[in-house]
Amino acid sequence: TPPAPSRSRRARSPNVALVRRGRFRRGVRRHRDARRARAGPEADADVPDARTRARFVGFSGGRFPGRWLAHRRGSRDGLEAKMIHFALLFSRQGKVRLSKYYVPYSQKERAKLVKEVTASILSRPAKLCNVVEHRQLKLVYKRYASLYFALAVDDDENELIVLEMIQHYVEILDRYFGSVCELDLIYNFHKAYFILDEVLIAGELQETSKKLIAKLVSEQDQLVEAAKMGAVDADGTPLQNP
Repeated sequence: TPPAPSRSRRARSPNVALVRRGRFRRGVRRHRDARRARAGPEADADVPDARTRARFVGFSGGRFPGRWLAHRRGSRDGLEAKMIHFALLFSRQGKVRLSKYYVPYSQKERAKLVKEVTASILSRPAKLCNVVEHRQLKLVYKRYASLYFALAVDDDENELIVLEMIQHYVEILDRYFGSVCELDLIYNFHKAYFILDEVLIAGELQETSKKLIAKLVSEQDQLVEAAKMGAVDADGTPLQNP
């Protein structure tokens, strides 16, 4: 039998989770820099001062300045600068369990979009790729058991980065619910929306730390329970004599 590896060799073995997280962040960073390079020198014409930028970056702890990027792009290019146009989560029967739109659509347009997206994705064989072209957009989807997670992005977006975003959101759901299933999202849809708002803001990836998102969701749950018991005011202010 081969000898067991020494302790020093074990200590040098990389943590797989940390390596994957580092690769994901580096990939997102490279993709963001490529978008800036394609925008040209006028991309930095409306960059705010250091105080304004720190206010936006500070929301995510400096990890991923998604809010500042969305603010800068939105003021320069309008709606065309949004990376993610909408997110859909639906079952194999075409029932929508979660929908979030980052571009304004009317109710009639939303219903038409849901019908077209679910029909085009559910009719695809399992051996085909997870990217579908639709209305000058890309539908990037991934199936987990009986649920489909789909994001509609710009035509020039990196599909692999979008797939990692979907995986990132599903891992957070799985950590919160514990082996998440369709019933968890049906009866706790407000939690799914709250977690999604922590991950994505204004069509951009906001937070990549699963631990931080889990902490924020836990604090929100504690605040809701305290409100039910009458320990806090309606605006979240703790009462002096509950």
